[in-house]
Amino acid sequence: MAKLLTRPLDVAVRALLGDGADADFLSPPGSMALLAPDSVSWRVFKNPVALFVGGVAAVILELAEPRVREGVWRFSDFKRDPVGRMRRTGMAAMVTVYAAHERAEALIGEVNRKHAHVRGTTAAGTPFRALDPELLSWVHATASFGFLNAYCTYVRPLSLCARDQFYGEAQIAAALYGALAAPGSEAALEDQFEAMYPRLERSEIIVEFLQIVNAARVLPKALASLQQMLVRAAVALVPEPARVRLGIVDELSSIERGLVHLLGLAGEHLVLASAPPALACRRLGLPANYLYRKGE
Repeated sequence: MAKLLTRPLDVAVRALLGDGADADFLSPPGSMALLAPDSVSWRVFKNPVALFVGGVAAVILELAEPRVREGVWRFSDFKRDPVGRMRRTGMAAMVTVYAAHERAEALIGEVNRKHAHVRGTTAAGTPFRALDPELLSWVHATASFGFLNAYCTYVRPLSLCARDQFYGEAQIAAALYGALAAPGSEAALEDQFEAMYPRLERSEIIVEFLQIVNAARVLPKALASLQQMLVRAAVALVPEPARVRLGIVDELSSIERGLVHLLGLAGEHLVLASAPPALACRRLGLPANYLYRKGE
């Protein structure tokens, strides 16, 4: 059945990532990325299901923190152009993981310069600024959690050693972004989440975010029901203590969990020649299907 899902997933990935023209993953030839091809991160980020589901789950957790929520919702163009915003965010993640290190460092520097102007005060009167290391560390932690746990839940489980390695690898980019307290292991992430749960707040903005992601034409119209199922999979990924505080419910049925898992497995064998993982492998002189063969 996984093979039957490969074609619609192929269509979905091409629609989400476009033609990859926003970043050149083929040059400079031979230039290493921030992480090596045999890293856990290269394995996880190649999977489109983990990328989409994990990204949505991460944003839910980001928006649960009042200062982050205010900065994201007030200063971003998500409401006006949700599809474009998701594509740009996804491509930024691809550049950080797969592009030559000089390109990744340049992108991160550009993002930091833009964020330097994002500051203000929440409705409760709490000041915030986007470059606050505490807030950057929360955003980084939620992203790492989302992508890794989407992979482990809906694709294939990873050992504790591999999960710790993933968080350790993520600290390279975290340091460049200024996320100085980003978790370097699963235990550190769990401690950070436990400390943050009491500070998370439910908000109509989270409800609005989920409505926008469900309705946005991220995938072709024929795959709208698939997109909504993946959004429910993202909600289910949010830790229960956070879901309780936010007032959101896991509505993913057992049948749907099985379907998302099949999609995740299909994504493990979906080699798109124009997608960043394949292009990055070619830049380093590796076969385009290098990452996909390693998981077999």
